[in-house]
Amino acid sequence: VQEQLKREYDYVFAGVYYPGIPEIQLHTIDNNPFKVGETTFIPIEVLHLRLSVFGFRIGNFTYITDANFISDKEMKKIEGTEVLVINALRLQKHVSHFTLEEALQIIKKVHPKQAYLTHISHQLGLHNEVEKILPPNVHCAYDGLTLEI
Repeated sequence: VQEQLKREYDYVFAGVYYPGIPEIQLHTIDNNPFKVGETTFIPIEVLHLRLSVFGFRIGNFTYITDANFISDKEMKKIEGTEVLVINALRLQKHVSHFTLEEALQIIKKVHPKQAYLTHISHQLGLHNEVEKILPPNVHCAYDGLTLEI
């Protein structure tokens, strides 16, 4: 992921600073739990097409976006989560993101108390219309949504 960032945003890492350029410090993490302060983060390795990226579990909260595949091994890390946030780009198949149906299958397998769909395209439909077809514990996330973990 770091190499991808350096390719896509080479001007950020060029060493030439000017007003408005993002100041970024990269920190390498691997697929092992780590702490930030007193909070433990459990990385969940997922695929975004062929690029390995991480979702995270923090206590009973799991956040996975920009993904199209989760292995059985990584799914075990999600078991028992109470709140799951997962991407559901659109109805039609996409090469690097879950569709609504794929996200709902994962939600059904994990069986969280609440699930929120994120990384949604306008192609999925209007918020109110999509909400009508979702299971009772699944909702479309929205700008400004706050979850307390």
